[in-house]
Amino acid sequence: MQGPFATQQIVSCIEADFDRLALLDDEGWTANNHYHNSLLKHVPDNCQNALEIGCGTGAFARHLASRCKRVVALDLSPEMIRVARSRSSQFDNLEFQLADAMTWNFPLSQFDFVCSIATLHHLQQRELLVKMKDALKPQGVLVILDLVESNRLVERVLDFIALGVSGSLRLMHNGRLKPPAEVRKAWEQHGKHDSYSTVSQMRALANEILPGSSVTRRLLWRYTLVYQKPGRDATECASLLARTRAVT
Repeated sequence: MQGPFATQQIVSCIEADFDRLALLDDEGWTANNHYHNSLLKHVPDNCQNALEIGCGTGAFARHLASRCKRVVALDLSPEMIRVARSRSSQFDNLEFQLADAMTWNFPLSQFDFVCSIATLHHLQQRELLVKMKDALKPQGVLVILDLVESNRLVERVLDFIALGVSGSLRLMHNGRLKPPAEVRKAWEQHGKHDSYSTVSQMRALANEILPGSSVTRRLLWRYTLVYQKPGRDATECASLLARTRAVT
């Protein structure tokens, strides 16, 4: 188990990595923004308040701002927040905050939609999932897109196929098969600090913390987790049942 100093060292490395990557972002196609449209399908109708954890340069947060009354977007990297703000001046309902999600004060039952893209694997997943769940209003929706560790033959086959698919999509959208050398070098350096969960591990964690959620393996080295918090009536019934069992 890592101590506080080791954990802070890792956080500092991640912050430095993303400060560097923010300066290299050209708003082109990536394996993350490839899934933006499918994630947006889960935004509730008449969404009032939305929260994004790990917003990067703000591309998805801007999509949310066009659908939700108010959006709060957090990131650990000062450069990511600076770039995000510079690209989002047309949205007066979008607030970017420089914050560590693990120490941010999540308000209870505040958000209709909470999301995180390629961020959860950097953090203490169990603790953060609980915070995100508690921040949802009744019937609010939580959506996560994150990278995954392949541990089965069929998943490794998908990884091989994804190499060709991602190259083709990058060529189509960005005019090149690979990112520029400087970008590849920055991501390679960042990858030294990364570790990923398997789909099975995430399903087990989701079943424990977010009962009724779905975890789905995606082609481009990613999975999605979708959860809708029960309505107030269901929550109150569950609480009443738990109290009844405690006294019988």
